[in-house]
Amino acid sequence: RFMCSQLPNQVLKSISIIDSPGILSGEKQRISRGYDFCQVLQWFAERVDRIILLFDAHKLDISDEFSEAIKSFRGQDDKIRVVLNKADQVDTQQLMRVYGALMWSLGKVINTPEVLRVYIGSFWAHPLRNTDNRRLFEAEAQDLFKDIQSLPQKAAVRKLNDLIKRARLAKVHAYIISYLKKEMPSVFGKENKKKELIGRLPEIYVQLQREYHISAGDFPEVKKMQELLETCDFTKFHSLKPKLIEAVDNMLANKIASLMNLISQEESNMPTEIVQGGAFDGTMAGPFGHGYGEGAKEGADEDEWIVAKDKPAYDEIFYTLSPVNGKISGISAKKEMVTSKLPNSVLGKIWKLSDCDGDGMLDDEEFALAKHLIKIKLDGYELPGTLPSHLVPPSHRKPFQTAE
Repeated sequence: RFMCSQLPNQVLKSISIIDSPGILSGEKQRISRGYDFCQVLQWFAERVDRIILLFDAHKLDISDEFSEAIKSFRGQDDKIRVVLNKADQVDTQQLMRVYGALMWSLGKVINTPEVLRVYIGSFWAHPLRNTDNRRLFEAEAQDLFKDIQSLPQKAAVRKLNDLIKRARLAKVHAYIISYLKKEMPSVFGKENKKKELIGRLPEIYVQLQREYHISAGDFPEVKKMQELLETCDFTKFHSLKPKLIEAVDNMLANKIASLMNLISQEESNMPTEIVQGGAFDGTMAGPFGHGYGEGAKEGADEDEWIVAKDKPAYDEIFYTLSPVNGKISGISAKKEMVTSKLPNSVLGKIWKLSDCDGDGMLDDEEFALAKHLIKIKLDGYELPGTLPSHLVPPSHRKPFQTAE
């Protein structure tokens, strides 16, 4: 289950928001906190489902501690999302530059071939200073909410991915440890050889990658591994056990696939879980819900048919298509509709929504509706699955039936 704990713990208070104004740098944070901040973050990163990095659009600098904190998330790249907050503080042109600068800065800290998902918005209660991008901010907020709400459904897959990571890491450790043991002398010069091997660890990584065809991303961090090896006795390390390696390979190649099938079957038989409460309640309700009064929803609260304001212009086109008995054929309508350059699949859906009486022809109101739906699609909005009642042409609306 997806749960959140609230504990009276000073450590949790310190790491709840890692880009807070109180963030310190260098030795100051280590002395004042009295613990290794990055190690705590790493511990949490291995156990959470989502990591969100917050940046202010008007203050993009990444402090040395924040940089180290991001580096501590190594191996958890698939969990990371980025929020460019307070984006209303800059205009559209500046926002483009800020976004590019942010991606450039993150590229130096996060070494991943995949582009991070960045949500742009103004996630605070203050009025928008710049309203030009209001629609973008609302869409991004909804995408972020959906991403978080879907976490319970992906929890099992996330745990399976963690199992795969740990199995591959254990396999790499086995290769490293067995190599170090094999290189150690049996009698004299053990300490000198140990220092040499620790110093050559980056070269050993490359050698093992080539010999066993292992991805570089599966290896532990060199610096941390070198620190841990300083306190180890290499002569007590175990030799490589091929049968155990074979068992891990078999698990990764065969068992994981069957586990994925079981998870898919189980998820399909269970009700969909989503995160609820707080900011996730009422996000789609009222006149401030996402998309309200836009696209196909425009005119839902008006008494007048929303298409009527543009109908005179549509009528001029309609009467150039040689209507017969007040209607144009599908062939005539197609010639006009294809000028929108929309795909045939989309135009087919628009035709189905517009042909209200299903006679295979369009009257002037149905044609105006088709043009209105084309405009909605060209403006970047989605078409409705069924025609909303406020878009039904007046002449095609069923009169209210009074009870006898």
